[in-house]
Amino acid sequence: MSKTERGIALVTGASSGIGLVTAKALRRDGYRVFGTSRKPTADTSDGITMLVCDVIDDISVQNTIDEVLSRAGRIDLLVNNAGIGLLGGAEESTTEQAKAIFDVNVFGTIRMTNAVLPAMRRQGRGRIINLSSILGLIPAPYNALYASTKHAIEGYSESLDHEVRTQGIRIVLVEPGVTRTSFEENITRPDRPLALYETVRADAERLMREIVAKGDAPDVVAQAVVRAANAASPKRRYTAGKAAAQVRFLRRFLPEAFVDRNLRKFNRLPG
Repeated sequence: MSKTERGIALVTGASSGIGLVTAKALRRDGYRVFGTSRKPTADTSDGITMLVCDVIDDISVQNTIDEVLSRAGRIDLLVNNAGIGLLGGAEESTTEQAKAIFDVNVFGTIRMTNAVLPAMRRQGRGRIINLSSILGLIPAPYNALYASTKHAIEGYSESLDHEVRTQGIRIVLVEPGVTRTSFEENITRPDRPLALYETVRADAERLMREIVAKGDAPDVVAQAVVRAANAASPKRRYTAGKAAAQVRFLRRFLPEAFVDRNLRKFNRLPG
């Protein structure tokens, strides 16, 4: 397809933040773009068609895929971006809260993927980009459950890519670093806070606000998605931003003890 007609793209969680910026970047690059949000959202002025989709609901997910296929006839690109964060000590969350974050971040991705694969298989081609994180590569104190979901996405995506590659479908990971998005919109607090963690949790939240304020612009992630979408022979993963690339290098090539010390230093934890 030409640059002016890349194909049909579907981006989840596209009402704001990384999802919206990514949808706009794909639209500028020549894709016809459908975006999803949990609540009704008006189509954007630059041509992004917004659909209501709750990724934790099987019927909602299937209805969304069917709607795009009805309107456009095919889906060439799925970007699984919808997700939520959780900041606090790991034991401060009940198993129900842990299940809830996995339901969005992991099973939401699996639902969307399972729903779109039959259409892509019929087409003989398709690409699915899953938004991971540098926290899918390294430990994340006071983000243990969120990091666990991203570690799960890493393993799921790599494994699935091997299964569907012969069907003309590729699964690709995009790994952002810290991105300047609305902190309050994307973070959840523990549902059973413990006094033991009150001070360190507050410190962790303060640090998170600081690094988010200095983070990459969402467009850095969007451009990584565009590269991953258009590559003739895609890499397994694309880091988004200098910090993400540095973290990936540290994790892969430097001694574990060195990484451990520096991670604790970065998170302002005692050695």
